Amino acid sequence: MASMKRVALAPRTVRQLRRVRSVYLVGMMLSVLGLVLQPGREGSGRQSEIAGVLVLVFTVLLGLTVVQLWRHQRTAHCSTAKKLTRSA
Repeated sequence: MASMKRVALAPRTVRQLRRVRSVYLVGMMLSVLGLVLQPGREGSGRQSEIAGVLVLVFTVLLGLTVVQLWRHQRTAHCSTAKKLTRSA
């Protein structure tokens, strides 16, 4: 397996990824809840398909976000913040 390339993200990007990670997690959990509650109802085929697609989409988005944050944390040192901020 090839090693993953380390990336240095801007501090603002890291903050945004951390915030959106919780949004994706809540979306995934609500979609799973909707999927679990659907089998007892009649005519829930279409709703179950939509809930399943939403679970898949939120899971992929959450996974991509976690991977990006993990790749950023593996950097030995982050000089991006120094490059982005002006010296006084």
